[in-house]
Amino acid sequence: MSPNNIKVRIAPSPSGYLHVGTARTAIFNWLYARQHGGKFIVRIEDTDENRSDANLVQPILEALKWLGIDWDEGPYYQSERMERYKAYVAKLLDSGRAYRCFCTPEELERERAEAMAKKMAPRYDRKCLKKTDAEISELLGKNMPFAIRLKIPQGETSYDDIVLGNITRQNSEIEDLVICRADGRVVYNMAVVVDDYEMGITHVIRGNDHVTNTFKQIHIYRGLGIELPQFAHLPLILRSDRKKVSKRLGDKDVSEYGKEGILPEALFNFLCLLGWSPKDNREFLSKEELIRVFKLENVNPANPIFNEEKLVALNKEYIKEYQDYKLAEMVAPLLVQAGITTKYWLETRWEYLIKIIGLLKERCRRMTDFVSLGKYFFYSEFNYEPESAQKQFTAETKKYLISLLTQFEEIEEFKKECLENALNGLAEQLGIKKGQLIHPVRLAVSGISVGPGLYDILETLGKSEVLLRLQRAIKYIENNGG
Repeated sequence: MSPNNIKVRIAPSPSGYLHVGTARTAIFNWLYARQHGGKFIVRIEDTDENRSDANLVQPILEALKWLGIDWDEGPYYQSERMERYKAYVAKLLDSGRAYRCFCTPEELERERAEAMAKKMAPRYDRKCLKKTDAEISELLGKNMPFAIRLKIPQGETSYDDIVLGNITRQNSEIEDLVICRADGRVVYNMAVVVDDYEMGITHVIRGNDHVTNTFKQIHIYRGLGIELPQFAHLPLILRSDRKKVSKRLGDKDVSEYGKEGILPEALFNFLCLLGWSPKDNREFLSKEELIRVFKLENVNPANPIFNEEKLVALNKEYIKEYQDYKLAEMVAPLLVQAGITTKYWLETRWEYLIKIIGLLKERCRRMTDFVSLGKYFFYSEFNYEPESAQKQFTAETKKYLISLLTQFEEIEEFKKECLENALNGLAEQLGIKKGQLIHPVRLAVSGISVGPGLYDILETLGKSEVLLRLQRAIKYIENNGG
């Protein structure tokens, strides 16, 4: 097969938002296509009317775009292709590889309950396969509704999986599956085979929870006389409780990570490392590098655990790599959404925002940290940390702050070197350690006890704002008995 003939797909079901398991599958397919110069397509598998929600399609597509995943074809919708499947079902029926099943849902449910009561696996007993042509003609003449089942042959089935190796199943483990319901709608396994065939899919790369479906689909392929694609079944992403990451269990979808301050590049990179590695212990990998080194053969079949702390740590590294002006463009709307400032205010003080970004970026693990850690740069009516205020704001420190206020008032060039000299000189004059001034001053101008270098904060805020904040702290101490 020529590499540029490679064609892969992601086929999400719009029964929920895009969760990380489906996103990781999309990434692996996308990397494989881009590495080989092939094509990556998106197909929406919405044959299940009861579970599918058309309103979820756009959020899924937007989440893929946010991750930086583009596609060459689609999105295709299975629900718009229902007529195309009928000819393939008819071919299976005409060739004897499928048969009509006239059993009612009530009959099937009763037989299922009886089997379970006997602690046996529910299984269709093929009663309709035994019907004669005359019996079938009679039922058809009465317009009796029927589903169509695939006839599974005897023996065993094997295939070579790129990730899992050679896998074999006894055909007796697979019941004659329904491929078309009585209402004429084909089921998932039938639609998938026809779609992958007509769309020229060469490699089916999906979660290993589809291995059972793969064996069913192989029988459909063979019944239709269609060449099989290559299969690669990826390990499932597990939660810390070792359950599969799932929309039904309330696990986050991709867009939630974005709202929580995770960069798309970081999530993309992190998801690649769940079940795959470049075999050289690197973890920080750009998309370009991932395209170059990605190999399905390096996928570990063991199911990995989703560790959000590792994701956040990787996100911090990506934040540090970003240029300050680019971070400012992303942080600005977060500040506005949080009600901390306005778009107009930021647009008129853009250099100020960029400077703040530069001060905070080493400490930020999420993009939202720029908001929580930097609020005091945008307004002065903040609350002081209670424990820190109790410790730092005393009658003694009030005297220190008054003296420092006088020192700062006399500084003409409000630069950090001058500020540091003034504070050091006052500490020496008062016969105290520098920390006895630094800690209460930090609390006075920011309301918190940690942050960037104090002199950087003072210079960034500017002389008039610093003096106002020192005066506010002095008054706070006075009002609280200091």
